[in-house]
Amino acid sequence: MVFNTVNVKVKGEIRAFSKGITLEEVSKHFSEKYAAQIVAAKVNNRIKELTETVEEDCEIDFIDLSTDDGERIYLRSLIFVFIRACKEIFPDSRVIVEHSMNRGIYCEVHGSFTLSPRQVHRIEERMREIVALNEPFKRFEVTIDEAKRIFEEMGFRDKLKILEYRPEKTVHLYRCGWMVDYLFGYMVPRTGYLTKFELKFYLPGVIIRYPRKESPHELPEFIDSPRLSRVFREAEKWGTQIGVESVADLNDVIKRGKAGELIRVCEALHEKQIAQIADEIAAQRDRIHLILIAGPSSSGKTTFAQRLRIQLMVNGLKPIPISIDNYFLEKECIPLDENGERDVESIKAIDIELFNEHLTRIIQGQEVEIPYFNFEKGRREYRGHKIRIDDNQPLIVEGIHGLNEELTVMVPKRNKYKIYISALTQLNIDDHNRIPTTDSRLIRRIVRDYKFRGASVEDTLRMWPGVRRGEEKYIFPYQEQADVMFNSALTYELAVLKPFVVPLLEKIPPEHPYYPEVNRLKKFIKYFLELDDSEVPRTSILREFIGGSCFKV
Repeated sequence: MVFNTVNVKVKGEIRAFSKGITLEEVSKHFSEKYAAQIVAAKVNNRIKELTETVEEDCEIDFIDLSTDDGERIYLRSLIFVFIRACKEIFPDSRVIVEHSMNRGIYCEVHGSFTLSPRQVHRIEERMREIVALNEPFKRFEVTIDEAKRIFEEMGFRDKLKILEYRPEKTVHLYRCGWMVDYLFGYMVPRTGYLTKFELKFYLPGVIIRYPRKESPHELPEFIDSPRLSRVFREAEKWGTQIGVESVADLNDVIKRGKAGELIRVCEALHEKQIAQIADEIAAQRDRIHLILIAGPSSSGKTTFAQRLRIQLMVNGLKPIPISIDNYFLEKECIPLDENGERDVESIKAIDIELFNEHLTRIIQGQEVEIPYFNFEKGRREYRGHKIRIDDNQPLIVEGIHGLNEELTVMVPKRNKYKIYISALTQLNIDDHNRIPTTDSRLIRRIVRDYKFRGASVEDTLRMWPGVRRGEEKYIFPYQEQADVMFNSALTYELAVLKPFVVPLLEKIPPEHPYYPEVNRLKKFIKYFLELDDSEVPRTSILREFIGGSCFKV
């Protein structure tokens, strides 16, 4: 007997559909159950594009724009249309997708012209025409040799190098209209899905603005970040200077046996930058009493603070560290978040009044007994740790809220020096496929949590969304208030992290709820050649995550 129907379960509801129906057609029956536009689906826990058909009974969870995966899929498809529009208006152009910036994605368009606001407007107009055509994204599989031929024809020669390091013998490409490209991940079915976007000229490039998962029905407010932009630009120039701008470039260095030299050069840059920050602080020692270090998770704040302390000592200072963690409120006093859970990421979880009282007394030369927070008991204790400083002893405070004036409200601004630290990855897989800074930090954290905190991959991935929400609320809004920004990313680090993280990712089975995210990480890190950590110095920020640091981290 032939069955021509399949049973589909969505959010607990089971419906029967004709066998061979597309996921897009099925999604129309369940759209009211989702908060935003549906762009893809998880079928039995595997991400599928809406163009795929349903051939057997299954459980489906549709992916909409209020999710990380949905946001990535929408943006990836939008970038494809952006590249196509650029190539149609400026046939000799080279489009490079750089990094996140000002709640959008910053790109540069190079060629025998100078990008201007008028030209950006032309590109946006052409994009809207392509969207209005509602043209399909067609996925097809080819051999590596055939892909090379296609990319040569398209003028995407940067992709030829990275295909040399692809372990599989085939690759899935996408065609939309005349253009064929390979973007890292899944796409929406047709261009008509991409109605919400805006291009903004941002010298010397352009920012693609798109709906974020926090506000999937509208474009987010544009908030300029000139300091952060400058750090990204410096990282880009650094990559050009050392000849490592892509994963393929890094792999070539490793193959040639030159990785040790690259490691030493990258570490020397960090040391030089930290020394310059210390010199600047020392030159203002009469006014700077408080050094505040803040940044998102897995930026390497702890090692940075230790290395800065050493460089300050070279300048004749004797800095004293203070941990904000010791000023946590007792558990029952910590405010609740929107989910009814204790919001330990909030600045309201800190006893700000006591912290400021202690700071002002210490800065004025008084002796103060610093509390110790017992996290096992959720209580503050006093264990006789007393601090008194002299003129050559600035305080170093490292923590999530360091840049927020509310944390140190009683200390005059002129007496503070604020440092923002983050791992701002400058490597791309190729011109059109960037490596998000967030992914680099997540891989750092997975390795560190497993090695030093007894946490599994599942534990880290379960905590990560909360960590990211805390960063968006309590760190990123204050980053531009820093006196200096330090980029803790190391050009070579993902090659060193690969042998640590891949075995951990491999433990997650396909049926596990976190498998789609794990599989996404595995897919992009496979392009890196592995690099032994034997030449990574013990002072390196990377040692905070893989072990072997000479500092207590």
